[in-house]
Amino acid sequence: MKKIFNLKEGNKNPERQLDAIKHEIRKYIKREKRKNLPEDVDFWDLKCKFGKNDEEPQSIEFVDITKHIDEASEANCDSFYMEIISTEGYRPKEEKEE
Repeated sequence: MKKIFNLKEGNKNPERQLDAIKHEIRKYIKREKRKNLPEDVDFWDLKCKFGKNDEEPQSIEFVDITKHIDEASEANCDSFYMEIISTEGYRPKEEKEE
């Protein structure tokens, strides 16, 4: 998902707009995690980027998505850019002690 979200729509309540955006992002994440995993892949790793208004998008941690959205809303930004790309994730192999 590479999308610019508008926080200020003409006739919509800003809180409702913010909730709708968060819902859309959560729905996308659930859909991506539900996809079948290829062979030898442990999980779907989500790479995220975030940018307020016209700023250059910065890489962020997956768990900080809502925090950055809330910060953009509190800073009265008109819009923000969110990029979420699913990649193949691998867990490190544990060595067995004998």
